[in-house]
Amino acid sequence: MANPAYIDGLKMLARRELSEAQVRQRLARKEHSPDDIDDAIARLKAERAIDDARTAAAIARTETSLKRRGRLRVTQAIQKAGISRSATRHALDEVFETIDDQALIEAALAKRLRGRATIDDDAEFARLYRFLMSQGFDADRVRSTLESRRKSGRNEDE
Repeated sequence: MANPAYIDGLKMLARRELSEAQVRQRLARKEHSPDDIDDAIARLKAERAIDDARTAAAIARTETSLKRRGRLRVTQAIQKAGISRSATRHALDEVFETIDDQALIEAALAKRLRGRATIDDDAEFARLYRFLMSQGFDADRVRSTLESRRKSGRNEDE
């Protein structure tokens, strides 16, 4: 009979990509023995059902294309999944070589501004700055993007 931890692991992986660490954690929560978990993980890795590099790339693609997040936030999401630094770095390099960081910032900003082209005041500027920083974008790039969207009359009043 097949190892119950292996069957549970397959079911988890059928729903979405998970890292080895995530599968281990979830199998432990289901109270499988450590030996059963080790055997299941070894078999799943041998069958390439678990592949941390593939999982890292999937997380990076999801974070950038669907959630419109920057490099720092994507790095955090991959590391949270328990994936090694080298696999994280490789996935980031692979995904971000095809992405225009500026376009990502503009897309996140456009969604937040809801069709408006300019930022009304300093309070809104600060809110947008905090939002974009929390999404993992580079501070200098965020600031210059937001500065370009300020209402042009700001300096004329001073």
